[in-house]
Amino acid sequence: MVETANHQHPPPQQAAAPPPPSAPSSFAASRGPTWTPAEQLQQLQYCIHSNPSWPQALLLAFQHYIVLLGTVVLIANMLVTKMGGTHGDKARVIQTLLFMSGINTLLQTLIGTRLPTVMGPSFAFILPVLAVINDYSEENFTSGHQRFLRTIRTIQGSLIVSSFVNMILGYSRVWGNLTRFFSPIVIVPVVCLVGLGLFSRGFPLLGNCVELGLPMLILLVIGQQYMKRLHRKTHFLVERFGLLVCVGIVWAFAAILTVAGAYNNVPEQTKISCRTDHSFLMSSAPWIKIPYPFQWGTPIFRASHVFGMIGAALVTSAESTGTFFAASRLAGATAPPAHVFNRSIGLQGIGMLIEGLFGALVGTTASVENVGLLGLTHIGSRRVVQISTGFMIFFSIFGKFGAFFASIPLPIFAAIYCVLLGIVAATGITFIQFANCNSLRNIYVLGLTLFLGISIPQYFVLNTTTDGHGPVNTDGGWFNDILNTIFSSPPTVAIIVGTLLDNTLEARETVVDRGIPWWKPFQHRKGDVRNDEFYSFPLRFNEYLPTRFL
Repeated sequence: MVETANHQHPPPQQAAAPPPPSAPSSFAASRGPTWTPAEQLQQLQYCIHSNPSWPQALLLAFQHYIVLLGTVVLIANMLVTKMGGTHGDKARVIQTLLFMSGINTLLQTLIGTRLPTVMGPSFAFILPVLAVINDYSEENFTSGHQRFLRTIRTIQGSLIVSSFVNMILGYSRVWGNLTRFFSPIVIVPVVCLVGLGLFSRGFPLLGNCVELGLPMLILLVIGQQYMKRLHRKTHFLVERFGLLVCVGIVWAFAAILTVAGAYNNVPEQTKISCRTDHSFLMSSAPWIKIPYPFQWGTPIFRASHVFGMIGAALVTSAESTGTFFAASRLAGATAPPAHVFNRSIGLQGIGMLIEGLFGALVGTTASVENVGLLGLTHIGSRRVVQISTGFMIFFSIFGKFGAFFASIPLPIFAAIYCVLLGIVAATGITFIQFANCNSLRNIYVLGLTLFLGISIPQYFVLNTTTDGHGPVNTDGGWFNDILNTIFSSPPTVAIIVGTLLDNTLEARETVVDRGIPWWKPFQHRKGDVRNDEFYSFPLRFNEYLPTRFL
C-alpha cells in the first residue's frame, strides 16, 4: 500500500470564483467534471511536517545531495580553471561549497523559511566573479595557484560586503513588504522563469555528451513514470528512488565506455564531458579536510568588485523568492507570509557573510533543482532535506568519498535537470487557478512579463563577453556591474515587470480577477491558521519522529 501523509488541516479556503458564463446548462454538463482551486496538492505522500521512515528518509536525503552536487561541480568547473587553480584547488572549492550549502540549508530549514529547500551555489555570481578574474588576468604572478589565491580572496571580500544587502532587505522588512504587492498574476511568471530561466543547464549541457545524457533522460522518464505502474507493490519504490537507480545505471555505462577506450581519440571537451576519470578529483582531493574561516588567506576588499556582487545578492533574493513559492506548493504548505520572507532573506545574507569568511567561490540561493525533486518523488518532508545536510557536510569533510560521486559526468546531471526544472516551471503555472485566467487584462500582464522575462536576460547573456562585460557600458563601472547582473536574471526581470504592470494597470478595478482575495490571508501572520502550522518558530520537536516504518 502506498504510504500517505497524515494531513490534519482545516478545509482549504477557496478563491473567489468569477461569475459563471451565461451558457446553457446542457453545454456545461457536456464538458465533464470540473475542479475547484486547490491550495495544497493532494497527491503528496508526505507534506512539509510529516516524515517517512528512517531508511526511506536517508535514501531520499541522499538523492537531494546528488542533485545538488551537479550544480556545485558545474560551477567549480566553470570558474576554478579560469582563476588559475589546480585540480587540488578545484577539489577544495567543491568541498567548501558543499560545506556551506549544508550549513545554510540547515539554518534555512530550522529558523528561515522552514520550507524543505536546499540552499546551493548561485549562478547569479558568475558575472561578478568573471569580472574579478579578468582584472587579475594581466597581472604577473609566480604561478597559477598564486593568481587563484588572489582572486578568491577578492571574491571573499566582495561576498562579505554584499551580504549586508540581503540582511538589510530582510531584517528591515523591505523585502516582505515588496511581496505584499504580488498577486497570483505576478507569481506565475516569476516561478515559471525560476525553472525556465535555467534552460542552459538542461539539453544544451546534455548535448555535450549525447550518448550519456539522452539515455539518462529517456531512462528517467520511462523508469520513474511508466514502470511504477507495472506492479502495485513496487509503485512507491520506483517513484521515490528511481532517480538513484537511473543515475547508477548510466554512470556504470559511462565507466564501461571510458575503460573500453571509447573516448581515447576524441576532442578534449568531449573527454571532459563524457569520461568518468577526467575530473582528476579522486587523485587530488584530500582524505580529510575541514573547511575553516580564512582558509585561503585574508579577504581583499576592492570597491570596483563589490557592486557586481551587490547586484548578484539582489538577484539571489528574487530567485529564492520564486523558489520558495514553488517549494510551498510542492511541500503541501500555503504561500509563505511576508514576515517569513523577511527572516529568510535576512538569514540568506548571514549565510553569505559566513561564505565570505570561509572562502566560498559564490554565494548561495534556494536550489531550484532540489525543489523539483520534491515534485518528482511526491515527498515534501522538511526532515528529509535536513537529513541531506548531513551528507553535504560529511562528503565536504571526507574529500575522497565526495570526489567519487563528483566524478559523475555532467550530462547525466543535465538530463536530471531537464525533468526537475520543468516541474518547477509547471508549478508556477498552477498559481493561475487562483486568478481569472479568462481576463484579457491578466493575459496581457502574464504574456508581457513572461516574454520580457526571457527575452531581456537572453539579450544580456548574448552580449556579455567572456570576461564579464555586459551590454550596459557606461563610465561608471559599478553601475554597469549592478545592471548587467540584475537584468541577466529571468526571475528578477519578471518581478520588476510583473509587479509594475499588475499594480498599475487597472489594479483597483480587477481585484478579484487578480486573485487578491485568495492572496491576502497568506500575507499576514494571523491571516490564515495554517501560516503558524507551517512556518511557526520555535520548533515543535514531535515533527522529528517518522510517522511510518517499512
